[in-house]
Amino acid sequence: MKDFADIPALMVDIGIRAKSASAILAFANAERKHAALVSAAEHVWNSRDAIIAANALDMEFGRNKGLSDAMMDRLRLDEDRIRRIVDGLRAVAEQSDPVGEVLAEWTQPTGLNIQRVRTPLGVVGVVYESRPNVTADAGALCLKAGNAVILRGGSESFHSSGAIHAALQAGLRDAGLPEDAVQLVPTRDRAAVSEMLTMTDTIDVIVPRGGKGLVGLVQREARVPVFAHLEGIVHIYIDKHADPEKVLKVVLNAKTRRTGICGAAECLLIHQDVAPTIGQGVVRALMGAGVRVHADLELQTIEGVLAATDGDWGKEYLDMDIAARVVPGIDAAIEHIRTHGSNHTDCILTEDAGAVAQFFNELDSAILMHNASTQFADGGEFGMGAEIGIATGKMHARGPVGAAQLTSFKYLVRGDGTVRS
Repeated sequence: MKDFADIPALMVDIGIRAKSASAILAFANAERKHAALVSAAEHVWNSRDAIIAANALDMEFGRNKGLSDAMMDRLRLDEDRIRRIVDGLRAVAEQSDPVGEVLAEWTQPTGLNIQRVRTPLGVVGVVYESRPNVTADAGALCLKAGNAVILRGGSESFHSSGAIHAALQAGLRDAGLPEDAVQLVPTRDRAAVSEMLTMTDTIDVIVPRGGKGLVGLVQREARVPVFAHLEGIVHIYIDKHADPEKVLKVVLNAKTRRTGICGAAECLLIHQDVAPTIGQGVVRALMGAGVRVHADLELQTIEGVLAATDGDWGKEYLDMDIAARVVPGIDAAIEHIRTHGSNHTDCILTEDAGAVAQFFNELDSAILMHNASTQFADGGEFGMGAEIGIATGKMHARGPVGAAQLTSFKYLVRGDGTVRS
């Protein structure tokens, strides 16, 4: 790994090159962007052995750093996961090009014809931790939306991200597009992140994707606008009218399929009427699957549960742990989520349409679900091909951020010698 003595100068150079590339990319036709993504997918697959070898270096770094099992799982790449990266690149390639899409059109009494059309944001800066697949997802989505992107991956995924980035740049070369459209910050030095946050002349928006510490730092220090991907404190409320079979299936999947992703369930809220039946059953099933259940007093009668502390409410475990408590009803469940949630993803399990309507109407999380695993909180599962993150704020992009969300819009106004009286 090369040392860079002058990080500010490095980042200024990266920013200038990204800005120049964005001017070309903004006008690139859909065919060339499609070609670049398809070619990048081929390069990723053909270089899978090199990517896995690079990932082995990162895995060793992660072990030496003492990463948890869940974080190591996020970091790990194998042939199956690389195939998913390739599939994601191809899925983004096959999506319709959002740039130039007419969002609305109308004609004023003055005769003016007005269109609102999608346009690229410009240069997107992405700061992310651990997961090397974000390199491909973010690069592909920004390219599809006509944006240049500056990627700053986590120190743990340094080698893996570099190998994937090389494949993306090869795809750009093959399509005759500037390599600088997708750049990867070539240092682990955290000073590079601080520089990115103040690059108002060359970066149009920052997307942080990671833990609370990273996102909090970006939100505090950024002078560039931010699409915040905050932690996933994901709740599942089991209503008194829930179907026991669906509860068991959904909760186990939501918690245990992959514990280290932001859509993993972290807190279980159980209606008091079904706590002795469905509630006890699902808690025992979770423990049987190896999950440590941090429960309130009412559920501590179940052998093997751990006593919950105040710190367990609103905690993102990203591991084989879940908090659980009994609530008097849906009003109390909603209040708990409002108090301890992160506006990411929350789910209700019930057969009562009225309860679903109340849950959907009274909560303002970016994603609300009914009778479905929260592990579906993912841009790929939403049909976006991939995602750059799940934005939990309320401005512009919200929820899974795909190519369309990485655009702004402009107004095209046409007249015929029209003047204002």
